[in-house]
This record gives sequence, C-alpha cells and structure tokens, in this order.
Amino acid sequence: MKRRIALAVLVAGALALAGCSGGDGGDTGSTDTSIRVAVTDPQQLIPGRQSVAYDFNMAVWSPLAFLQSDGTLQDVQAASIESDDAQTWTITLRDGWTFHDGTPVTAKSYVDSWNAVAYGPNAFENSGQLASIVGYSDLNPADGAPTTTTMSGLTVVDDLTFTVKLVSPDGQFPLQVTQAQTAFFPMPESALSDFDAYNKHPVGNGPFQMTGDYVENEPITVSAYDGFKGDAPTVDQITFVPYTDSETAYTDVLAGNLDVAGVPASRLLQAGSDFGDRLYSFEAPGISFLGLPLWNAQYQDVRVRQALSMAIDRQTIIDRIYGGTYTPATAWTPAIEPGTPTGICGEYCEYDPDAAKALLAEAGGFSGPLEITYPGGGGLDPLYEAIANQLRQNLGIDATATPTADWAEFLQKRTDANLTGPFFSRWGALYPSQQATLRVFFIEGGGCANCIPFYSPEVASAMQTADADLTGDGTAYADVQSIIQKEFPAVPLFNETYSYVTSERVADLVSSPVGNPTYRAIQLR
Repeated sequence: MKRRIALAVLVAGALALAGCSGGDGGDTGSTDTSIRVAVTDPQQLIPGRQSVAYDFNMAVWSPLAFLQSDGTLQDVQAASIESDDAQTWTITLRDGWTFHDGTPVTAKSYVDSWNAVAYGPNAFENSGQLASIVGYSDLNPADGAPTTTTMSGLTVVDDLTFTVKLVSPDGQFPLQVTQAQTAFFPMPESALSDFDAYNKHPVGNGPFQMTGDYVENEPITVSAYDGFKGDAPTVDQITFVPYTDSETAYTDVLAGNLDVAGVPASRLLQAGSDFGDRLYSFEAPGISFLGLPLWNAQYQDVRVRQALSMAIDRQTIIDRIYGGTYTPATAWTPAIEPGTPTGICGEYCEYDPDAAKALLAEAGGFSGPLEITYPGGGGLDPLYEAIANQLRQNLGIDATATPTADWAEFLQKRTDANLTGPFFSRWGALYPSQQATLRVFFIEGGGCANCIPFYSPEVASAMQTADADLTGDGTAYADVQSIIQKEFPAVPLFNETYSYVTSERVADLVSSPVGNPTYRAIQLR
C-alpha cells in the first residue's frame, strides 16, 4: 500500500504569520506605515544568487509553502504539494497570482526559473539547492559544457501543475520549498533574457514590490503590492538600509534612526539594559564552528583537531560574550533541529585543557603560529580574540585572531583556500531539519563552499539513506553524524540564537522557525 504524503492547506489561525495563506488579503491594521531595517549591502538580489538578501527576498517573493512558528507547513503560492513515494512530487499552484509586472505566475514560471538557476554556465550561487532534482547533473557536468538547458526531472502538466522527480526519495522536500530556500522562487519570463537588468530591479510574486532600481550601498525601498493574493502585510513600506558596521546599525536603532537591527556579539551583554523588552532573542537553527584548513598538513591529524576543540571553554565565552544566549554545541547540527543526537560529540566538545594538551603532544605537537581569520565589521572580535587567548593559554600555541577588512574579503580568502589557520565558519539553516545543516557543510556543492572543506562518499551515501526515511523525526541522520564525528573535520562551538533590537515604534517583532524576523507581519505601535 502506498503511503500518501501531502501538505494540506491549513486554516490560518489568530497567531498565523501574515502573508502565509492564499486568501483575498485583509486589513493591514495600519495606514501609511513604513519601517527601516539594517542589512548588509546585498549586491545580488536575484533569489538564485543572493547570499545576504534574505529579508529583501522574503518581502518581494512568496514561497510555495511557509513554515510557521509552531512548526506547521502552510501552502502559500501552492495549493498542494503531494507525493506517493517521496520521489516524484506534484505541485499545484493557486490560480490568479501574478508577478509585480502583471504577468501570471504559472507552472512554466517555476520550471523555467529552476532550470535557469540550475544551469551551470549561469553560475548562480544557490544552484545547489536544486541539486536533488533529476537532470541537475546534466546542467552541471564534471567536464565540459552542458548539452541541455533543462532538467529532465521537471515536467509542466498544465498552467497550474508541474511535477518534480528527485534523484532519490526525500521526505524533507516540502520543507525545502519554504521561505528560506530562495532558489525555488519563481521569476517572470522577462527576467530570463537579461539577468543583469533583473538584478537592478527584481520583479517577484510577493507582498512587496521595488519602488526604484538597486544601487550598490544605497537603501532599497519596497512598497506593498496591490495585486498580492496572500494576506496583506502589516506595513506599507520597508526600506532596507545597508551597513558595513553592525555596531553603527545598533546605535542608530538606539537613536531612533532605524527600526530593526541584528545585535553584534560585542553588544549582547549590554543590549538588555540599552533596550529592555525591545531586545528579541529567537532560538534558531544556527550553529557555529571553528573551521579548520584541512588542506594544511598541520591539521590533518584528527588528534590535533580534537585537541583544539577540548582547549576551548565554550560556556565561559557564552557567558562573557553572548550574555548566556547561546548554548555549547554537542553535535554536528543545532539542537533545535529534530532528531539531533545530543552529546554525540562527547569528550571532544567538553572543556578539558589538560587532556587537550596531552592529546596534542601525542599527535606530535603544533609548530609555528596559528592565525584565526574572520570577517571584520560584524562585531566578532571578542569571540575570536577569546578563542585565540584560550588556545595560547591552554596549548601554548602562538595563536592570534585577525579580521579581514569586510565580508567580501573574507569570503574570497575562504573560497580560494587562502588561509593557513582556523577560520569563521557558521550556518543558519534555511529550514529546521538536520538535512539543511548537514547538506550545506558536508555535501559538495551544498551551498557553503569551504565552510568545512570535508566531503566523503561515505557521508554522501548515508545522507541519501537518511533523506529517504519518511518517519519525519530526524533520527535517521544520527548515522551521518557518527561518520562525521570519527573524522572531526571542524570544531563545533555553539548552538545559536538570533538577537535583534527595535525602535520604540515597534510593538512586536515576529519570528519564523529559522530565527529571522518576518517583516511583513511586524506590529507597530
């Protein structure tokens, strides 16, 4: 007997997040409202390319489904997402939805968009989010240019229906097409012929549309789209203000010049006294590692990697830098992700400087300096200076912490493997599943090149087996974590919370299950 897997259309309750259902819109609850939000200058706004424009993308596009704060899935642009075997999925769209240019959103819109994002020569950064679709490898051959521009696993059935065939069964697929996996967002036909022009003025299917063209390092303003078929947003306008220094954004919120900003690590201890109940800390599927340069011979002995981990006092760092908001990592995925095996990291994630010193000596010691590299301007200095201090004191290593000028410089160095020592490595999962963290870090092409440069055929095979498990409890991924644990390719540090501060204009900052604010549902005073 076939097992029927479906996402039912849920009735939006009083606590449902705005913009999540396919209704006729509703009362915004306010008139002529606007908010100003701090962001990093995105450079790339196209959903298949963005790496830091998540908040902008969630305003301008609507996903097929939305994962609500209580963990339930609610169809948005989709009327249904169904499968009999978790390998071939049928997606039926709601009728009447349009892009901001007035053209209809159809099954072909999705299929054409996904093919464009997956097509190797386009070099879309989020292409890997589509890697499980049959035919993706044809668009990304190991050698030479692709001989086709379409994935054979995508089929348009009619204007509102298409099917998706996956390489292997994957019970997590409905979570992948929710709000944070932006490669799954649709683009209008006009975008496909000129992506440079589209990046300057993206046209989406969401509650807000751009009011002008994108200019690097200039604010981006979006306004409510009158033709939106989902729940109306609670504000009329959002201005995304780019900052190169998160501490400046923090002080601008304090001064009332900005409505929302993330809290840099350097301000977490004082944020409560500065903002009181206007400090929001959301539990999130984020995890921090100390990345290790596995291309460097000094780090190829697993005992060296384990010794570095045991020499770090995570709880003291959490208390003194993060104000107690984080928790020590004891596994290879965040504790919030279902089925995460608590404590699988064992003794190697526990602070034991004497054992760390002995283990390092057993491995032959460590010669020369150890330089930890991290992106500057993000308030991370106290964290990496603390780690360097602990490694110096506990292991006798000449450890230092060095920031790059900005995120762009760090990303280039990391991508080019132009680092001799440990480095910043973290990920906030785009949906709360172990799959979303493990794929990114440990499957080649998973979305974070060189976050942890460790890829193993054994891990890839175990992931495929775990993905096919349909129990939904996440326990199947424990086998994957056991393989990673043996190799210990990086140092697990913290399970994260995401913290934000708001101006006095904000009455409530609503969060999604991935820990980011849902700005279209923000409540103003």
